[in-house]
Order: sequence, then C-alpha cells, then structure tokens
Amino acid sequence: MGKVARVDKDVCISCGVCIDVVPSVFRFDTENLAEVYDPKGADEAAIQEAMDLCPVSCISWEEEG
Repeated sequence: MGKVARVDKDVCISCGVCIDVVPSVFRFDTENLAEVYDPKGADEAAIQEAMDLCPVSCISWEEEG
C-alpha cells in the first residue's frame, strides 16, 4: 500500500498553488475548491512540493486502500 494526496476542502482557500505546481494531479472542483483528480499523475516529490507551498496546509498524505 502506498499513500495518496488528499485535500481538506473545509480548509482550502482556492488559491490555486497546488494546481499551478502539479496540474496533472490537482484541479478545481465545481465549488472552485482544489481536489485530487489523478493521485498517480505525478511523483511523490512533486506532490510534496504542492503540499509544502499550500498557504493553509490543506493537503495531506493518506494511506491508500
């Protein structure tokens, strides 16, 4: 089992940093909040960079499966 990124939409402020950094993994949903649409769309280092740059720390790792 691996880990996948998860966005806490209750905390997300729609800044778009994660989408700018890793558009192959993150996008805005219909409420203009970030979501993970392809958890395998980039390597863990790229996703971690998006997590580190998120101003409200709403992205975290979750155990897969």
